[in-house]
Amino acid sequence: MASQILHTDSVCQCGATLVDGHRCQTVSPRCLSRSQPNKLTDHRDAERWPSCRLAGTMFLVGLTGGIGSGKSTVSAMLCQLGCPVIDADLIAREVVLPGRAAHTLIVQHFGTEILLPTGEINREMLGSLIFSNPEKCRLLNSITHPEIRKAMLWQIFKYFLLGHRYVILDVPLLFETRGLTRFLKHIVVVYSDPDTQLSRLMKRDGITRAQAEQRIAAQLPLKDKRRLADHVIENSGGRDNTQRQVLCLHAKLERSWDFLALRAVVLAMVTGLGGLLVLLVKQMAH
Repeated sequence: MASQILHTDSVCQCGATLVDGHRCQTVSPRCLSRSQPNKLTDHRDAERWPSCRLAGTMFLVGLTGGIGSGKSTVSAMLCQLGCPVIDADLIAREVVLPGRAAHTLIVQHFGTEILLPTGEINREMLGSLIFSNPEKCRLLNSITHPEIRKAMLWQIFKYFLLGHRYVILDVPLLFETRGLTRFLKHIVVVYSDPDTQLSRLMKRDGITRAQAEQRIAAQLPLKDKRRLADHVIENSGGRDNTQRQVLCLHAKLERSWDFLALRAVVLAMVTGLGGLLVLLVKQMAH
């Protein structure tokens, strides 16, 4: 697939701008590039995972990046534009709340010492336990990932019933977890250069350079994620540049007709199941 980079010198000619707390009322702004009007530059990359080559049967858009790249900022901008966004991080926190199945299993395997006085899981303590222990990390993932997938599927189904053309899946470790990529029609990577990523992380978390470098090294490098993307949001510069790129991406998604194929498949399935149900009822009546 081609990787379409939304350059920071592109200009979106819409009647409103996306500023903090204000929603752009233009659904499909016309995107122009100073160098190539009405065209997004294609960057072809041969190093694609086999699963990424498969055409997605559902109009799902994956949004990812690296720690400190500014993915959350882009996700918030898309939300302000009215895009349906499913936050995997938020779901991951919800599925381990007290009373949930994952919470019970985690306590059984990791002990009550990982609990806060409120009964909630101490995420920092649990994180320190699995950080340097691959076996414990796999165990935790085997507990939480099925619950996270179920919750995401329910939300996807909800947005489908509400008539949305597409759903954005905000998944920080999209490529690291691998399995989800084959279901995505588009993959968007939020990129920032290494120095910017490092300084942002140090400032955001109040950590040393060595600690920030360790956390960044634990993830797939952003340059590799960039090569696997269909669209790249360059987020090394100012907020205005990022906003213009998000508006251009939003316009492209809104113009897409990919959702029609999904609806045709679902309607065919529903019609077939309905016919089968009628046939079974008639046979039972006889």
